[in-house]
Amino acid sequence: MSLLLRLLVNAAALYAATRFVDGISFTGSIPALLGVALVFGIVNTLVKPIIAFFSIPAIFLTLGLFLLVINAVMLLLTASLSRSLGLGFAVRDFWSALLGAVVVSIVSMMLGTFVDDSKPE
Repeated sequence: MSLLLRLLVNAAALYAATRFVDGISFTGSIPALLGVALVFGIVNTLVKPIIAFFSIPAIFLTLGLFLLVINAVMLLLTASLSRSLGLGFAVRDFWSALLGAVVVSIVSMMLGTFVDDSKPE
């Protein structure tokens, strides 16, 4: 998927999380939402693989369910960075982040199936 499409999918998934999860809020404009999606993409690209690598035993022990905890931490980190950048994205607590991570994952997966960038041969 191209970088711009990935950014739009992340923005839509984060917006869905703000609508469906009570503890996640966004008070900003569309460019600010794209900024939050960019921060989320950078956090998932740079930080998540490192945390997942060091969490391999917990991931195996929980049969992969610990990945939801890692996704929730990535959402909390995104909220913290977005708050410091003044983008208007906030997550109230860990449980909101956990539910938000589930919503973001589901929406991203659904939108990713519609936005297929495979090239015909």
